[in-house]
Amino acid sequence: MRVLVARCTVDYDGRLTAHLPEATRLLMVKADGCVAIHADGGAYKPLNWMVAPNTLTEEPASGEDAAKWVVTNPKGETLTIQLHDVISDTSYEFGEDPGLSKDGVEAHLQQLLANNPEALGEGYTLVRREFPTDIGPVDLLLRDAQGNAVAVEIKRRGEIDGVEQLTRYLERMKRDPMLNGLRGIFAAQIIKPQAKVLAASRDIQCIEVDYDELRGIDSGELKLF
Repeated sequence: MRVLVARCTVDYDGRLTAHLPEATRLLMVKADGCVAIHADGGAYKPLNWMVAPNTLTEEPASGEDAAKWVVTNPKGETLTIQLHDVISDTSYEFGEDPGLSKDGVEAHLQQLLANNPEALGEGYTLVRREFPTDIGPVDLLLRDAQGNAVAVEIKRRGEIDGVEQLTRYLERMKRDPMLNGLRGIFAAQIIKPQAKVLAASRDIQCIEVDYDELRGIDSGELKLF
């Protein structure tokens, strides 16, 4: 990973246009090519970013023109970063990441839904658990009644970062011609409203699952039907 602290301006041109005025920011270039620009705040969410695959071109300073990074992707989107003052520029070798270990509930939810995929939709069948992509495995790969591929990411509590994670998996999986009609499902016991809004904007279906019901346990809650 390459990490820069620099005074910079950032311009995005693609589905819309966006501009970040000159300020000191953290720039991250990950081994897979992802580029992210962070402010000193706002938790994990970057101000702007470009996911892989993309091409990063570095242009040195020339005269009064600052050094520049131009990041482009196959969709024609462009992220232009003017580096007015580079304070720190460091690279680190992280090695292979072992991935995220799910807690007991998430792991059990995955097992229960793999054993009973129709809890997510009528006619669903399991292809495999932990379907691999080059950035990590998606929890379940299913087929619907029409034979279309369905990628399922499972969380105990559904938040925005889980939707972003599934989005990245879907972007990689859609390159596989065998996964025709691929779509995504984000499944959790509880899904936060912000995550539902983001998922809807990405054409990802949200499903809240009842852990006790999947285990065959009566929750004791009164129901009309």
